[in-house]
Amino acid sequence: MEWLSEVWNWIVQFWQTLTWSQIAWTTAFTLITILISYGAIVIGIIKIPADYFSATYAKEIRADQHFSIRWTALIAKNLIGFVMIIAGIIMLFTPGPGVPTILLGLIMMDIPGKRPLEARLIRRPMVLAAVNDLRARYKKPPLVMD
Repeated sequence: MEWLSEVWNWIVQFWQTLTWSQIAWTTAFTLITILISYGAIVIGIIKIPADYFSATYAKEIRADQHFSIRWTALIAKNLIGFVMIIAGIIMLFTPGPGVPTILLGLIMMDIPGKRPLEARLIRRPMVLAAVNDLRARYKKPPLVMD
């Protein structure tokens, strides 16, 4: 139980040394990251095709672009998706849109077996209703689910 005492002492010391400036910076950082997350989610949900979750969806490959551009874009897209998944997992325990951020991160990544996981997340009635309401607000058709 000595470790518990050490943890408690650390918590007490942390709270005693906390300043108003640290609280202000942390609050500002939290609000900015939440706004950025919501913005990315809105853009991502609006940009995905209505039939993205359909079995008939065919992914477009831009063969007309140079090999290095395609690979750079693919790597950047996967890195951004990975960061969004990590951020979404963190947001499950902190303020912020955790499930939609994870969903958008999964959509961005090119990993095997992601389609069933995406579909399971988007089929949640509250998530699907929220996504379709958002798409309707920007005059986009609702998502087609198979």
